[in-house]
Amino acid sequence: MPKSLSVEPDLPDRSDLVAPNAGGRVGAAGSASGRSLRVRVLPPPPKTDEETLPLQVDVEETPSAGHRWWSPRGWSAWGVSLVFHCGLLLTLALIVEAARPGDTAGGLIVDTSVADPLESLFEEGQGESFLLDSAQTADEIPQPDPLLGMLSIAEPGQSASDRQPRRPSPFGMDPSEPIDWLMRTDGPTGGGLEGRNPQTRAALAKDGGGNELSERAVEHGLRWLMAHQREDGSWHFNHHKGACRGQCRDPGTETSTTAATALALLPFLGAGYTHTEGEYRQVVNNGIYYLTGRALKTSEGLDFQEGTMYAQGLAAIVLCEAYAMTGDPNLRPFAQGAVDFIVYAQDTKGGGWRYTPGEPGDTTVTGWQLMGLKSGRLARLRVPTPVIALVAHFLDGVQYDDGAQYGYMMPEARRTTTAIGLLCRMYTGWRRTRPALHRGVAYLSEWGPSDDDMYYNYYATQVMRHWEGPEWERWNVRMRDYLIETQAAAGHESGSWYFAGGHGDKGGRLYNTAMAVMILEVYYRYMPLYGAESVEDAF
Repeated sequence: MPKSLSVEPDLPDRSDLVAPNAGGRVGAAGSASGRSLRVRVLPPPPKTDEETLPLQVDVEETPSAGHRWWSPRGWSAWGVSLVFHCGLLLTLALIVEAARPGDTAGGLIVDTSVADPLESLFEEGQGESFLLDSAQTADEIPQPDPLLGMLSIAEPGQSASDRQPRRPSPFGMDPSEPIDWLMRTDGPTGGGLEGRNPQTRAALAKDGGGNELSERAVEHGLRWLMAHQREDGSWHFNHHKGACRGQCRDPGTETSTTAATALALLPFLGAGYTHTEGEYRQVVNNGIYYLTGRALKTSEGLDFQEGTMYAQGLAAIVLCEAYAMTGDPNLRPFAQGAVDFIVYAQDTKGGGWRYTPGEPGDTTVTGWQLMGLKSGRLARLRVPTPVIALVAHFLDGVQYDDGAQYGYMMPEARRTTTAIGLLCRMYTGWRRTRPALHRGVAYLSEWGPSDDDMYYNYYATQVMRHWEGPEWERWNVRMRDYLIETQAAAGHESGSWYFAGGHGDKGGRLYNTAMAVMILEVYYRYMPLYGAESVEDAF
């Protein structure tokens, strides 16, 4: 009786990630001893756009005793065929190895001397995507007991902590090329992930301007995020669609689960928690498993858009940072695929990104894509230098006051886009001595932190932290203490934030909480770009 097997689409391996609520690793292979299998490949069914259907294979069991392949008459022909094909495979392997491109490394350093309002934090997705179980929709995923105060994630057959991937160096991935010790000290040489260590980050926070209360607020925020993770490992901007069951106010209206899941994972990684280590390793593992399951394989890389390039940039940052922090080889193809798609989606004329691939860019979407590329560089992935040169060209087109301020899609002075533009300039090579950078920091310092716009605060706080000096010290006290004071402290909302400004009403409490936690992690999430500070200096 024929048995039908389903061969998975040609996506990167996720076997080292544990499926939430599964009985073990994803995928298994078995064989029947004492019997031989005859495999007949059937023509694949028709494919729809952007969809790869499983290959159907018929397997028929036949008695091994009567199989003529092992007969003396067939042995000589089989042996000649074996030798010929082995030689052919060896030749092809040598050709592929000779053509293999070398790893690239280094920073994103390129020095080059009518806008619509942002309607929504994330545009509603129209692209095709799939859940881990394609037979279920998001709302059909089984929900946890509504009486649970925290989301209880069922333990899989193998804990994420049982794996032992290659240990990375304390400063992220091991460098693949020598460090240029002659690089000018006023250039952006820092910005690494080496401060992300749950055991040592308190010292870095204290040294950078944080305190015990800010660190406690970070942990409370992570607890709230953990409590609102859905059973399939995802998050939703409408946090009512999960364990919360309406106990927290202010749900968001955006529909991209890819964007929501990536945004919720970033604060865990920022605090040093990964899918292999730390008390939140199962939460991070389940989130990354869900995120990788959303990938659509294309000829240009892995598509995580779910209708908007915001989600692509966020997913790329998560996957690249998780790979850089752990060295887990199973994450590398996903991280590289996400970066490759960003490269493909760039507007090759203007140099930026917007909601769909190739569309003339805006500053907000471009900011997330550049950070995805920066994370790719930190993970020693392939990031073509011309892509960064085009980003600098885009920034030239939207700058105002010779680069001290930035607009959305044209030169004008806007607060949020100025903060994004200045951070992008720092990452693309502007030196600290550049007059426009001085003026831009002065603008941010004069404006100060916002009371209700976490989008602006998120980017501006990073600019000021990298700048350091008295401007940073004044900014930090106001921003840090304001977030500590405004964090919810009662009921199921405890540990969260909500602000309606800066499209926070669309992202809801999940968006605001993730952004606020990352702002409070600024002391160690990325090391300062310009300062001489290192991990050793902080102790």
